[in-house]
Amino acid sequence: MHRTVVFLSLLLMTSTACATPTARALQAAPSPTSYWSFLWPLQTSWSMATPASPSADAASPPTTLADTAPPAPTDTAAPTETSAPTDTPSPTSTDTPLATSTIPVTSLRATVTASFLSCRYGPGPNYLYLYALRQGANISLIGRTDGDNWHWAWVEGRNRCWVNTSYLRVEGDWRQLPIVYPGVARLPVSPYYPPASIVSVVRVGNSVTVEWAPIRLRAGDEEDEFMQHYILEVWHCKGGSLIFEPLAINDTFLTVVDEPGCASPSHARVFVQEKHGFSGPTEVPWRPWQ
Repeated sequence: MHRTVVFLSLLLMTSTACATPTARALQAAPSPTSYWSFLWPLQTSWSMATPASPSADAASPPTTLADTAPPAPTDTAAPTETSAPTDTPSPTSTDTPLATSTIPVTSLRATVTASFLSCRYGPGPNYLYLYALRQGANISLIGRTDGDNWHWAWVEGRNRCWVNTSYLRVEGDWRQLPIVYPGVARLPVSPYYPPASIVSVVRVGNSVTVEWAPIRLRAGDEEDEFMQHYILEVWHCKGGSLIFEPLAINDTFLTVVDEPGCASPSHARVFVQEKHGFSGPTEVPWRPWQ
């Protein structure tokens, strides 16, 4: 019996001494580090699901990419959003004084009755176009010619212009208004063309024919394809009254009717019209009725 116990003890000691280092490590009590390393494949999902400590969140909040990355170039340079030229247009030289001008003392209130009413540089439908007024617009009439239905209008903040009173509802008698054309109201002058030269003035009874020398416009100086190149302004006698009538034409001659019986003498003048303004006027040596 004694020999048997000794033999078993020797055998156990021999097997322990011959064990590999890996086997001895497995038999030893594992440390926490070696334990989690050994179980890493099983513990990955569990450790990600574990909530972070509240004290850690308060002390060092997570930093995002937007907080650390430098701003993109488009974020730091956007001049069109703050200083675009179209946002602050500078007023033209004609807008500034007109916007601050006051309405003349002698005036009549009027309302536009047409859908659109043209405002023109001169007292007639063939002068250069300035702008349009919508139906219902309230304007003030401040002047007139001495013989037709076109009146000089004052529109707040805009250029003065000429309108046809056939398309207005006027409060009052238009004959109260002062005569401002010709004289006070002037046409814009064109610096690009000379005035017309009168060739002849011929009267046959009540008919007077005026002819002038042609002035050729450069291509592109027409306001549009319908613009008339010349305007003959005539103050002529009809039915015992001196009537003002602007007659527009592309030819270089025009015949008008001038009857006897008016207290004031008839007269006329010629303008050359192009999109920048008017050259002239050239006074016509009118042939009186005999």
